[in-house]
Amino acid sequence: MRALRWHGKHDVRCDTVPDPVIEDGRDAIIKVTSCAICGSDLHLYDGFMPTMEHGDILGHEFMGEVVEVGRDNRALKVGERVVVPFTIVCGECDQCKRGNFSVCERTNRNHEKAEKVFGHTTAGLFGYSHLTGGYPGGQAEYVRVPWADHTHVKVPDSLTDEQALFLGDIFPTGWQAAVQCEIEPTDTVAIWGAGPVGQMALRSAVILGARQVVVIDLVPERLAMARAGGAITIDFGNESVVERLKDITGGKGPEKCIDAVGLEAHVGHSFDSVYDRVKQAVMLETDRPHVLREMIYVCRPAGTLSIPGVYGGLLDKIPFGAAMNKGLTFRMGQTHVNRWTDDLLRRVQDGQIDPSFVITHSVSLEEGPAMYKTFRDKEDGCIKVVMKP
Repeated sequence: MRALRWHGKHDVRCDTVPDPVIEDGRDAIIKVTSCAICGSDLHLYDGFMPTMEHGDILGHEFMGEVVEVGRDNRALKVGERVVVPFTIVCGECDQCKRGNFSVCERTNRNHEKAEKVFGHTTAGLFGYSHLTGGYPGGQAEYVRVPWADHTHVKVPDSLTDEQALFLGDIFPTGWQAAVQCEIEPTDTVAIWGAGPVGQMALRSAVILGARQVVVIDLVPERLAMARAGGAITIDFGNESVVERLKDITGGKGPEKCIDAVGLEAHVGHSFDSVYDRVKQAVMLETDRPHVLREMIYVCRPAGTLSIPGVYGGLLDKIPFGAAMNKGLTFRMGQTHVNRWTDDLLRRVQDGQIDPSFVITHSVSLEEGPAMYKTFRDKEDGCIKVVMKP
């Protein structure tokens, strides 16, 4: 089969590799009909995530048709359409029983590595380094899905791939980011980053009843898409985020702030941006946390910071004293996808939202390596790439 594989920083190739096979009775083999490049994949492309290995198959946002089922898997049948969540879940451990699927205690087959780095293991993830299990990802023609009797979302025939695909990652990720804010009808929600997750967080905040939503970015196409979703926008390349948020909120600051950027914040020539890049270059810091610093500074006292943006390692110069003295609440984490998918699938079916709005490019798998660069560099109006194996 054909698959996109990581061969080093900025080196993604479409290679021919062996087809996956059933390895456990709970497995399923999925013929991929649609997959996507996620913003989190760019952290791998840019070389910021540790424990990637030469030849790893990328991708954690995919769906398709069940073509083979393990002998112990009674939840799936050959021919069914499924979206596969990026978090692999057993459905039986203490965390899964609590709905904390992204910290499943059983699915990370490299749990010893995660325990050394994080103190405890997290769930296994598709296509996202050996720290999270080293599982081959979904930017491929076929995928083996472990624990597939729980790691799936069945898709009705009434929905297209484009409507359903993002139930595996960016839609529940944006939704969880907004739910974590516990939005009140009087709230201003500020979202840093108008990429795919930021766009989903915006629309989720609107559905959940925010008084107003402000989206902060630099790219004209992303800002235009955010305005189409009902946001007030701030172009941080041409105006002060701090001053604009003061104006919008009457000097009080937003009650709720969402970091949909993560470890690769791009903030031009601000002092802390230069500082982060220098420390990163000499390996004294792994992540660029400008957005996190700015959120702590502008958030209204007693407010909430929700962080769906991925961070990978060590952050420097975080104003934790300000966060503590302002009484801010931090809520963060990888997405508990299966906690939200029943509700979100119903909302798509009811016409409350069509997640396909975010797609700007649809290409073949062979075009994927070039699209990684296009997406990373925000060229050609690229906001979300879907590939058709």
